[in-house]
Amino acid sequence: MSTPRTKRTRAALLTAVMLACGLAAPQPAHAAGATLTVNVGQPFRPVTHVASGGLYGLAENSRPADSTLLPIKVNSLTQPAPGVGQRPNGQPPGGDSLLVAPQATRTGAGQFIRMPDIYPDFPYRWVSWDDWLAKVTTMVNARLQATSVTNVIGWELWNEPDYTWNTAAAGAFNDGWVRTFRAVRALDTLTPIVGPSTAVYNRSWMQSFLTRARDTGTLPDVICWHELQDPVRIAADVADYRNLEASLGISPRRISINEYAAPAEVDVPGRVASYVAKLERAGVESAHRAFWYEYGTMNGLVTGNDQPTGTWWLYKWYGDMAGDMVTTTPGTQTGLDGFASYDGTRRIVNVVFGNEAGANTVNLTGLGALGSSVRVTLLSTPSSGRFTAVSAPTTVSTTTRTVSNGQLSVSVPNMSATSAYQLVVEPASGVPAYQQRYEAENASAFRAQRLTATSASGGGYVGRIDNSGTPRTDSYVDFVVNVPAARAYTMTIGYANGTGATATQGLAYNGGAWATVSYPPTAAWGQFGATVSTSVSLRAGYNVIRLAKGSPYFAGGTGYAELDYIQLT
Repeated sequence: MSTPRTKRTRAALLTAVMLACGLAAPQPAHAAGATLTVNVGQPFRPVTHVASGGLYGLAENSRPADSTLLPIKVNSLTQPAPGVGQRPNGQPPGGDSLLVAPQATRTGAGQFIRMPDIYPDFPYRWVSWDDWLAKVTTMVNARLQATSVTNVIGWELWNEPDYTWNTAAAGAFNDGWVRTFRAVRALDTLTPIVGPSTAVYNRSWMQSFLTRARDTGTLPDVICWHELQDPVRIAADVADYRNLEASLGISPRRISINEYAAPAEVDVPGRVASYVAKLERAGVESAHRAFWYEYGTMNGLVTGNDQPTGTWWLYKWYGDMAGDMVTTTPGTQTGLDGFASYDGTRRIVNVVFGNEAGANTVNLTGLGALGSSVRVTLLSTPSSGRFTAVSAPTTVSTTTRTVSNGQLSVSVPNMSATSAYQLVVEPASGVPAYQQRYEAENASAFRAQRLTATSASGGGYVGRIDNSGTPRTDSYVDFVVNVPAARAYTMTIGYANGTGATATQGLAYNGGAWATVSYPPTAAWGQFGATVSTSVSLRAGYNVIRLAKGSPYFAGGTGYAELDYIQLT
């Protein structure tokens, strides 16, 4: 991380650690004839773009540009601490979480703050406990004074303690965790705490950590570790963690994999498709592309002058997903894999896949709602590296096919194992020219909860949008929308309000002035069908629309309302 030489040493040590723990997996064998099965009728979670995150994804001065971030629907970020000293790969310190917060907010992304990045060296060079606790106080106070910053979703207390913690100088990490946790909580009782953020998942290491944290009342709110070598480990690691958690009597924690993919993988779309597929299926809340090279490029998704690379197009396809993630089943775990969504409003199936060479097959089931005749479009994006721009994906084919018993088999010839592919299936009669309905459960929800209800559009909604008055607890929902023309749109909001009285929320878009939306009472919480409408003047292309109980520069809403969807017409 801190210099190219250190980075190579770190990668070599990481491999040695994995071998010692029995975690290293064989490289995939790429051979034609593989099959990926997509069950469109089996949704398993709403689309939240889980893996569209980045470690040190943003740099100061809006690098990369908003225009490159909005289409990929950045879920969340891990950014360095306020007053960052870290010099990754010999670069000047950058990416200060409080300085990049306005851009993260403009693009709908939350942030973990990585506290040890206050130090300049990697591995971190320990000074003393007095030094560290003084730095903790300085960082937390800086965040508390940043009263316009609401997108901080966690304090990451340390990074890769299984590699970077200096036990000889600082004592046992588990004791250090308790001490640091209590120091943060003495100043900030509200912001979630993230950890232990190990370089690899190791059951015995995690068991020791969790036991000590449980017994001292210092359990992290978000459990975190890194998956930097092979995506095949992800499912087993998450399952093992869940079993360990239950065996220790610990209530389920949210899981973040806030570094994924090795240096040789992170810019290879085919390989990344396998990571994203396995992260989605594992049920993690967030996952961040690992940082190996330059600031300001979202970890190689764009060139230094904000042009998309081949891998950016994979994340653009991911960002286009709406509705529900649906089940994908690879023939093997080491080769062809992918992830898929179904947007029931527009009746669009979106499959992204790769990590295999030659002629392979995608089998789709559960297509009955699309009718008997469908349009099938196949695109590809190459492994261009992080310096070569790719202006657009390549259209491989566009065909009209017949669906039989809700099933369709699509042959994909001449695949490259390093490229990624997108398969879009939609009714041959056509779909709306642009997405008009945006489900709340697909949006970025801050200090609110995604819930389910049979009466909700798409089966999901966002509730418990309850908090206002402090930038650490303000509740709001950010919708990233894409419209064809600059003009006024009628925005219809599906909602529920069980208070018995009219409730209000704030409405703002693209950082503009606040307006008030009023929600008359409805029959009950979680029962939908009621709507209200207002007008919004949007620019052509991407816009961020916020509905808030609380937010900076907004006095706060009255009462409470749950959000089902917004629709722009």
